[in-house]
Amino acid sequence: MKLHELVPNPGSKKKRKRVGRGVSAGQGKTAGRGTKGQGARSGEGGRLYRQGGNLPFYRRLPFMRGEGFRSINRVDYNEVNLDQLSEAFQANAEVNPESLGEARLLRDPRNPIVILGRGEMRAALKVRVHRVSAGAKAKIEAAGGSVELIAEA
Repeated sequence: MKLHELVPNPGSKKKRKRVGRGVSAGQGKTAGRGTKGQGARSGEGGRLYRQGGNLPFYRRLPFMRGEGFRSINRVDYNEVNLDQLSEAFQANAEVNPESLGEARLLRDPRNPIVILGRGEMRAALKVRVHRVSAGAKAKIEAAGGSVELIAEA
């Protein structure tokens, strides 16, 4: 097969309809646009923004304008899991915001810390953070460690 022998499949290419080329062509006069009104005019349709007096679609949706329904009282926590603590700390170590920051386990040191229960505890640790999940607390205490909560300001 050569390049000049390539042809599209039969029926896959259709000639476009040339409208407004006389009455005998079948799409003359109004050229399929009906009579009068916005749809009959040139440049019909307008901007995406215009919806005939309705509030435009993207102004009705809060998430399209930035933050959406984000609460002003929302608290973002630094999430730390038990398997991360097991890797970063030795037995009987003190786990607090300062030591977690030194271990580079915090996304944003200004935010409070929550300990979550993914993984297993191998060593007893003294954990002193803002929040601890129930599962994580049970695993820490089962390993011989202690949990103390810091009051959030």
